[in-house]
Amino acid sequence: MIEGVASWLTGDSRIEVVHTGDNVDKLAADDQLQPDVVLLDLSLHGRMDLDNVAKLADTGQRVVVYSQFTGHGLILRTLESGAREFVAKHEGREHLVKAVVAVAADQPYVGPVMAGALISDGGADRPKLSEQERIALLLWFQSSSKASVARKMQVSPHTVDMYIRRARQKYEKAGRSAYSKSELLARAIEDNLVAPEELNGDTP
Repeated sequence: MIEGVASWLTGDSRIEVVHTGDNVDKLAADDQLQPDVVLLDLSLHGRMDLDNVAKLADTGQRVVVYSQFTGHGLILRTLESGAREFVAKHEGREHLVKAVVAVAADQPYVGPVMAGALISDGGADRPKLSEQERIALLLWFQSSSKASVARKMQVSPHTVDMYIRRARQKYEKAGRSAYSKSELLARAIEDNLVAPEELNGDTP
């Protein structure tokens, strides 16, 4: 399995596999080994271990979870534990490569299985965002900087920052704090403010 996945990844010129293994101890302990992305199977040595996600995320690693187990509750728990993205094994090479490349660039990529889990999670209170706040979030999720969002919206970077800050404040008031970009993205998809397919294309 490891050799097959490594072959998939190295088949893309943007990706170099720098380490493979069947446990996370070396990655968590070795300050010299700092890959751009860690691709992590949830089941190692026949045991499901979500603590590995949190252990790696706490050290600053960008984690993409790759698993055959695709229950919506499990996917949401992996994201809450700090994973940037979740890719199901049956989604194949295309989604896996796109997720790894996106996460390495601090960009979102939401595959079909992860999107289904996020959209199904509708139990919490949903804050109301203005259309400008929603557009600012979407453009920010699509890009790497608030300056590029400002250019597209024809407003100042300060205004973009205000829109994003307001959205965060509204989620905090609703009891669903979103401190990171990936957390805010998850909230926006959960609440149907952003559609997963919008993340991979231009905003109308």
